[in-house]
Amino acid sequence: MTSTAQAPNSGAGTAHPDHLGHVIFIAAAAAMGGFLFGYDSSVINGAVEAIRSRYDIGSAALAQVIAIALIGCAIGAATAGRIADRIGRIRCMQIAAVLFTVSAVGSALPFALWDFAFWRIIGGFAIGMASVIGPAYIAEVAPPAYRGRLGSFQQAAIVIGIAVSQLVNWGLLNAAGGDQRGKLMGLEAWQVMLGVMVIPAVLYGLLSFAIPESPRFLISVGKHDRAREILEEVEGGKIDLDARVAEIEHAMKSEHKSTFKDLLGGSFFFKPIVWVGIGLSVFQQFVGINVAFYYSSTLWQSVGVDPTDSFLYSFTTSIINIIGTVIAMIFVDRIGRKPLALIGSVGMVVGLALEAWAFSYHLVDGKLPAAQGWTALIAAHVFVLFFALSWGVVVWVFLGEMFPNKIRAAALGVAASAQWIANWAITASFPSLADWNLSATYVIYTVFAALSIPFVLKYVKETKGKSLEEMG
Repeated sequence: MTSTAQAPNSGAGTAHPDHLGHVIFIAAAAAMGGFLFGYDSSVINGAVEAIRSRYDIGSAALAQVIAIALIGCAIGAATAGRIADRIGRIRCMQIAAVLFTVSAVGSALPFALWDFAFWRIIGGFAIGMASVIGPAYIAEVAPPAYRGRLGSFQQAAIVIGIAVSQLVNWGLLNAAGGDQRGKLMGLEAWQVMLGVMVIPAVLYGLLSFAIPESPRFLISVGKHDRAREILEEVEGGKIDLDARVAEIEHAMKSEHKSTFKDLLGGSFFFKPIVWVGIGLSVFQQFVGINVAFYYSSTLWQSVGVDPTDSFLYSFTTSIINIIGTVIAMIFVDRIGRKPLALIGSVGMVVGLALEAWAFSYHLVDGKLPAAQGWTALIAAHVFVLFFALSWGVVVWVFLGEMFPNKIRAAALGVAASAQWIANWAITASFPSLADWNLSATYVIYTVFAALSIPFVLKYVKETKGKSLEEMG
């Protein structure tokens, strides 16, 4: 008889699946939500100037339409966990896939600006769900020995989604003769760009029918036999399946359901460790990274770059983002989270400062002088590279590891919410700030990148090589 004090050892820690390829397929299918996350987040880059022109709106209104999706993201992220616990991880993915599809069709065929904004919120809600449910499902299905590598599929899928959306936008813009409002298939080019997301959204939905439900959810609703079948499928036949089920049940019963109240304490409302998590999230966004993905084609056009070339540069930036992410995945466990964050901060300061310098020059015939133009372009790629190889990955690793067990889930939720709010603040403010002074806007981002260095040095503790239990 199993003791409630200690779960039996099933041998899962060293388990190897009988068919690793099948487990990789399951993780990759779940990570398709991450691909849609990246694709939907950045596809709007190709439509910004067309929306401004079609609806004849100023920078402030345009920014709200672009940023409004982030409100949906915050709501989707906040509710996805509860939905998944109630109806299952797979059903949650299917809901997200339907919402992605509906949002793509609605965004491509809007009647007016108000309903375009509404479809953006729906798409944002799906992004929020995908951002939570993908990593959670992969963590629950992956064999412990492969969890880290399979878990990285989500981040890899996000950056690939960003790159593919920019490549598709560039190809469609070329097909429309370099005009975002040029005709393609009876629609304007920007509408086709947004509508293309129907394809990966439908594929995500179909893949969700080909992968099993999480054993953890099945056990929580009493379907032990089905849970055993899936555990054998993903962890191999050599483990003690009955002991494995008991192990999961024991872990679920002994888990502390953290609440918002658990986070309170200290001299400034939250416990100090919660503020550190919020700080990491806010710095990650306040360096202006999402300007590079939401507005880069608009940015380049504003300093005289040809529209087609501006889309190509957006695509090359996305490739740099993938390369940086791969570098981070290789080194985050080797040199540690904190050194990587500091290296990234220094690199971002250099890249952003050079962009601020380049944009301070007056345009000649609608273009930056050649030296400043090339400096701005190279510096933008340097900034994205250093962000991707550090803060893009490291912050999520820190947030998953740094909090004590008792408050981890609630603290992670607060930190993630802070990230969406900071993302919204940067996205909503950039067009108006750029109209005011583009160089000064980049000086602001440079200052935040510089301030992140003493913040990390003083307040952030290294979590490399420590067990989650060691966090308190």
